[in-house]
Amino acid sequence: MAKDRCDIYCYNEEKVNRIKSSIDIEEVQDITKSLKALADETRLKIVLALYKGEELCVCDAANIVGSTVATASHHLRLLRNMGIASYRKEGKLAFYSLNDEHIKQLIQVMFTEKEEITL
Repeated sequence: MAKDRCDIYCYNEEKVNRIKSSIDIEEVQDITKSLKALADETRLKIVLALYKGEELCVCDAANIVGSTVATASHHLRLLRNMGIASYRKEGKLAFYSLNDEHIKQLIQVMFTEKEEITL
């Protein structure tokens, strides 16, 4: 029998019910979507670039992460649709920035072990 699990089935009903009732399923689903968006290496690089650069055009983001403009645009659009980024048009250029303070805090926490955030 495995040592990393209980040998018998029993649980603390009071504790389980208290914890279960404190978990907001919709909040968990929203956070899961955000984490899935950040789980892609290219998107995480783009989010990190937006964090450092505050606002970037699609071409800048593509050059920073080493992708095509089409690929960067696709990822930026997904981040915008997820509510992580926002954009504005200026003539023929599209500029993106992070609009989710929680994502900014998450990026800061993820990279706190380094003195300077680098790509």
